[in-house]
Amino acid sequence: MASRRASEQIILAGRVEVNGKVVRELGVKVDPAQDRVSLDGVRVRAKKKLYVALNKPAGYISSRRDEKKRRTLGDLLPREWDNLYPVGRLDFDSEGLIFMTNDGEFSLHLTHPRYGVHKKYMATVAGRVESEMLNRFTRGVSHEGEVLKAVKARALSANNTTSVVELELAEGKNREVRRLFESQGLTVNRLVRTQIGKIKLGELPEGKWRMLTETEIKSLLAE
Repeated sequence: MASRRASEQIILAGRVEVNGKVVRELGVKVDPAQDRVSLDGVRVRAKKKLYVALNKPAGYISSRRDEKKRRTLGDLLPREWDNLYPVGRLDFDSEGLIFMTNDGEFSLHLTHPRYGVHKKYMATVAGRVESEMLNRFTRGVSHEGEVLKAVKARALSANNTTSVVELELAEGKNREVRRLFESQGLTVNRLVRTQIGKIKLGELPEGKWRMLTETEIKSLLAE
């Protein structure tokens, strides 16, 4: 019905009733299965929670709206799913696996550093990536006042013009993969997220989505 901050103001204004009684106190607990919650006299019902895996193409914003009118992830989903939001983000030029949901707790679990859900990326880099550089990544490098660190890093192929590197990260700092290579004077030409937790991108076509299974959702929350 509203954001958390706006909902607090709605409650304080006396517009919310629980089982027919006005409640102005913040933090009152209710059981959605037993209690009747109303806003301005209209019953509020919880929307069904949805969990979607999407293969983001390059050239899309990880958002529902963009003030510059660029394409967003919402453009790839059914119109009636306008209450789904990205779990974390991928850069405009990055591709790969991203989740969309209307479950705030699920989103928090996958994005907050304290849970440390691992994510894998495939980076195509201009130039040769040496093994010592990958070792530095796993030890940690400093970039723009932050320490960036990969859990694992391995070269899948490397020559003097192009290298393909798989990185596994736990923190998910802003533009972390690209910044790791920038710290070594290299540029990432293509970046694809291939896995979140135990969920792999697999054969999901670019720009397409699928529903996460109950088993997959439980595995992510158990990370």
